[in-house]
Amino acid sequence: MINSNDCVFVLVDVQGKLARLMSESERLHQRLLTLIKGLQLFDIPLIWLEQLPDKLGATSEELRTVLAEQHHPIIKQHFSGWQNETCRQTLQDWGRKQVILAGIEAHICVYQTCTDFLAQGFDVHVVLDAIDSRDLENKKIAIKMMQAQGAQLTQTESLLFELQHIASGERFKKLLTLIK
Repeated sequence: MINSNDCVFVLVDVQGKLARLMSESERLHQRLLTLIKGLQLFDIPLIWLEQLPDKLGATSEELRTVLAEQHHPIIKQHFSGWQNETCRQTLQDWGRKQVILAGIEAHICVYQTCTDFLAQGFDVHVVLDAIDSRDLENKKIAIKMMQAQGAQLTQTESLLFELQHIASGERFKKLLTLIK
């Protein structure tokens, strides 16, 4: 099971016009907002990645508004976040071994980031309703490839309630508000 004291959230490249071309863009953005706000309730650290924003554009406005209150994006050139020194060093400094992974495109940047994290010994939890590709078939294939390599598959509500563990308390009430 995932543990809020041992995990980090990595958001991959939900940027510019490309983010609007995803097969389920509106749903993706809604799920990502729920996921981000939910994980904030647990004080889970975040790594926010952007792939060449000067070419692809900045992170989608609705996500950037929520993220920019406490975070700054890490700019990368490689498809995999692990190949970025700042990302790699941040993960190592935190010393957490579980990664919650979401973003786009599932079959390129999410897949390569997942693969590299797994190779480094991280326990990767891919949030299926918070990843996407332009072509739904590419997303389906990426999910199979990540699972075959050892990634754990989850979805937003399952993950948040797994972190919560108990159906009581103020955080539980806030989670219910986010989910509804």
